[in-house]
Amino acid sequence: MNTIEPKGYVSFVLHAHLPFIHHPESEDYLEEQWLYEAISETYIPLILNFQKLIEEKVDFRITMSMTPPLLNMLDNKLLQRRYIKYLKKHIELAKKEIERTKDNDNINKLSKYYFERYSNDLHIFKDVYNCNLINAFKYFQDIGVLEIITCGATHGYFPILYITEQTIKAQIAVGVQTYKKYFGKNPRGIWLPECGYVPEADKYLKEFGIEYIITESHGILYANPTPLYGTYSPIVSPNGITCFGRDMESSRQVWSSINGYPGDFNYREFYKDIGYDAPYDYIKPYIAHNGVRVHTGIKYHRITSKTEEKDIYNLQWAEDSAQKQASHFMNSRINQIDAVSTYMDKPPIILCPYDAELYGHWWYEGPYWLYILFKKIFFDQNNFKLITPSEYIDKYPEMQISTPCHSSWGANGYSEVWLNETNDYAHKHLHIIGEKMVEIAHNFYNETDNLKIRLINQCAREVLLAQSSDWLFIITNGTMVDYAKKRIKDHVGRFYKLYEQLINNKIDELFLKSVEEKDCIFHEIDFKIYF
Repeated sequence: MNTIEPKGYVSFVLHAHLPFIHHPESEDYLEEQWLYEAISETYIPLILNFQKLIEEKVDFRITMSMTPPLLNMLDNKLLQRRYIKYLKKHIELAKKEIERTKDNDNINKLSKYYFERYSNDLHIFKDVYNCNLINAFKYFQDIGVLEIITCGATHGYFPILYITEQTIKAQIAVGVQTYKKYFGKNPRGIWLPECGYVPEADKYLKEFGIEYIITESHGILYANPTPLYGTYSPIVSPNGITCFGRDMESSRQVWSSINGYPGDFNYREFYKDIGYDAPYDYIKPYIAHNGVRVHTGIKYHRITSKTEEKDIYNLQWAEDSAQKQASHFMNSRINQIDAVSTYMDKPPIILCPYDAELYGHWWYEGPYWLYILFKKIFFDQNNFKLITPSEYIDKYPEMQISTPCHSSWGANGYSEVWLNETNDYAHKHLHIIGEKMVEIAHNFYNETDNLKIRLINQCAREVLLAQSSDWLFIITNGTMVDYAKKRIKDHVGRFYKLYEQLINNKIDELFLKSVEEKDCIFHEIDFKIYF
């Protein structure tokens, strides 16, 4: 157990984010399921493992960004009801699987496991937390083991948006406002969307009370002047924003597709799912409305190898691998801190930022791995402690002044994921509606007509929703391209229609109401943030 002052610190930062997907007009949008999968596979498992650590009196620290779109979806009554419906459907399917697989003991054991897990999800979500998972995370923040930070309003990508700087200001302002709504205080930190840094954003971060940011490694390593301690110590920009950089070595151990932990052959295979493997007539009621096979979340195989042949998943083997890898990660950090602390005049910090959905959704055993790791760190060593960025700043407020360089955590480290030949057509529209939003904010700043104010506020929502970096990322990756393009087109189109009604003083209140119901995000928004 830790009893002496540590040589260094490790800071886990999980980025919990999903784009705002809300379709009251139809239940046919598969993309809505992204939220339900994340709740069952990432958010509830994290909550349960945090609770276990507390009950076992493990002193741990972790940081999570909870982005404004995610918070708005978790707080949405329609989506809460649809998640319960999603769970009940999965419980029904798992129950049928128990009967269908009764002649295969190993698979039957797993089908019973899924039945119990989805049933427990329903109990946790509906009965324990009364459909309010935000309060679950807030509790962990209130007792001091979790630091929650904010993000840009809709994950707009700053290195491109800053052409019209007020659009960055709005992303930050609404991000802070949303955080204060749900957590009752100002956020100290922000996860820059896609870790996209531009120095021009600093003054707005400062204006809205942000103390620190999370950046990609080379944002720090190529800062000017060169930081003395690399990413092992934060730097502070000339405008007073503290910048923490991602540690490359610890990230590689988790992220690497070649030798990262999630590729262990004992772990659950993500892509082999009964939605694709079960008889079509049997599985049809549980897949897409149009009959397309999709993931159900019920998966019976382990990774096994890089071939198509897969063995049956074994829960105990998976846990054994997670325990071994937690020990390996901990020992690697001990060695890393031993090596670098010798050359530093204060304890180093190793910042480990990841997408939260890696833990549970993509890497099914990830939440359990974190639980085991945090226990081992607390009980089995005294070299380092877990810490949040805010705690580190409070302990060691003296930092080198240096300007981080333009950067992101996308492929090759800059902006090509969000600006390339597949999605460049969108940017002219995003820039134009951003400029027009600024124009409206100036021209109607003193507006008193309530209907016009409603319309202008909805214009602001449409601009923010169109700016989501997720749509550009999806187009680049070639996954749900039609949906991503539709979202950009819809939000830009709605903005223009509302804009024309405002300029011509012919407001269609029924149209405005229908758009408000679909894009019901940021209820407290004030368009004057674009002034």
